[in-house]
Amino acid sequence: MDVGALTVWMWSFREREKLYDIFEKIAGARFTTSYTRIGGLAQDVTPETLGIIHMFINELPEKIRECEKLLNTNHIFLGRVDGVGSISKEQAIDLGLTGPCLRACGVELDLRRANPYLVYSDLDFNIPVYEGGDCLARYYVRMAEIKESIKIVRQLLEKMPAGDVKAVQPKKVLPGKHQVYTKMEELIHDFMIVNFGVEPPQGEVYHAVEAPKGELGFYIYSNGEGQPWRMKIRSPSFVNLQSISVMIKGAMISDIVAVVGSLDPVMGEADK
Repeated sequence: MDVGALTVWMWSFREREKLYDIFEKIAGARFTTSYTRIGGLAQDVTPETLGIIHMFINELPEKIRECEKLLNTNHIFLGRVDGVGSISKEQAIDLGLTGPCLRACGVELDLRRANPYLVYSDLDFNIPVYEGGDCLARYYVRMAEIKESIKIVRQLLEKMPAGDVKAVQPKKVLPGKHQVYTKMEELIHDFMIVNFGVEPPQGEVYHAVEAPKGELGFYIYSNGEGQPWRMKIRSPSFVNLQSISVMIKGAMISDIVAVVGSLDPVMGEADK
């Protein structure tokens, strides 16, 4: 859309709406899902929803091919992004770029492989890497990552075990709503956690995940209370945006729109 064509944008919104329908079935909300918890998840996923996810990932590859047919040999699209917004591997590293923007410069860095967490070490997936560091390379990386995400979701559906989705630690993990409404002890635990927070041990920690935009990290310093004494969020959109001055050097004014679109920033995340 940013470079003057609406068709693929509308096609992608069609698939986005299907995803939000799945979010709503899992978490009860389409956008602000509030699903993950300290110690697990808010509730389990139903067999019906798992079936809908299966259907979605089975249909998505053909939808991706439709978009690629429209874009990959489109002279207007290629003319707006090929060679536009280039940044070198060294410049990208110096500026702290991560995620697709860094991998489009030829740097094979993905925290799911470099510093595995959750079950990523048990999954088979590739890390898409392209050379060039321009808007087109960033497009290619993201399209390839959609295909790898389909592989990841398919493996998770096959390997996901049955069982509890929350740890049983009353003073650390929020109890279920049914328990809160029917048992006094769980009501007290819910009140204490919501109002005073989980009280972690004293100390400091930094942990980062491979978010869609890049490395999303949280540095937390705890003095033992329910709120952090200090917290710093390393948001990838905020960091990636500083590369614009390098990417638009010598470019045309109209190229700025393509460059910003290729960075794919979320301003709410950049503002933190």
